[in-house]
Amino acid sequence: MTEALVSPKPGHRPAAQPLLVASNVRKHYGGVEVLKGISLTVNSGEVMCLLGPSGSGKSTFLRCINHLERIDGGRISVAGDLIGYAQRQDKIFEMSPREVARQRRGIGMVFQRFNLFPHMTALENIWAAPVGVKRVPKAEAIERGKELLDRVGLAHLAKAYPAQLSGGQQQRVAIARALAMDPQLLLFDEPTSALDPELVGDVLDVMRTLAADGMTMIVVTHEIGFARGAGDSVVFMDGGVVVESGAPEDVLDNPQNPRTISFLESVM
Repeated sequence: MTEALVSPKPGHRPAAQPLLVASNVRKHYGGVEVLKGISLTVNSGEVMCLLGPSGSGKSTFLRCINHLERIDGGRISVAGDLIGYAQRQDKIFEMSPREVARQRRGIGMVFQRFNLFPHMTALENIWAAPVGVKRVPKAEAIERGKELLDRVGLAHLAKAYPAQLSGGQQQRVAIARALAMDPQLLLFDEPTSALDPELVGDVLDVMRTLAADGMTMIVVTHEIGFARGAGDSVVFMDGGVVVESGAPEDVLDNPQNPRTISFLESVM
């Protein structure tokens, strides 16, 4: 089993209590095992960046965290609660879809392709879930949505529909939508990979602000500059295992594993 217990970057933010703990997580599709015993801990307020080549298991692991994918072994807990499962005496049972949906309220996720509702304005995309899922009063949710749009620099586009927005603007709306649920953990699955290069910076700036504000984040990314500047820890995955992990300055500037060295040479 590969361990990756990583402390936050010195001087970036003070150490905190573990928020996410993954222990020996395994996942297979048919006869192919894509996660081969992933174990890592993410502290509250930490930004962990997951690097690795395509097919290394990064996105699959991210989807396992909020039970979009069922795990085939091991455990994942967030704030002390098992994700997707409940333990009764010495047996573990999968939760009902309704119970899993309730857990997901505290785990936000930002996808590669935005996934905005095309028939809703930017503001409507943000306040819909708090009203429909958390039963937040509509007026309160709308006001909060306006605040979040302003936070991501899009207050002037509240009435715009997704088709009227650039990819970078859509992704910033998607981030605001995730924040509207007040998550304790925010997951990013290569949030800039579908963007034109000139649009990447605005999205990364929003993410850097969230990091500085103490949002706990796990970010699957190839943006090495973001990992170095905003990350507290970097985990390099390949072949469904954690190959190397540590502070950004250690993994990115002084990698020890030949596979990590080869990957970084190809992307830097």
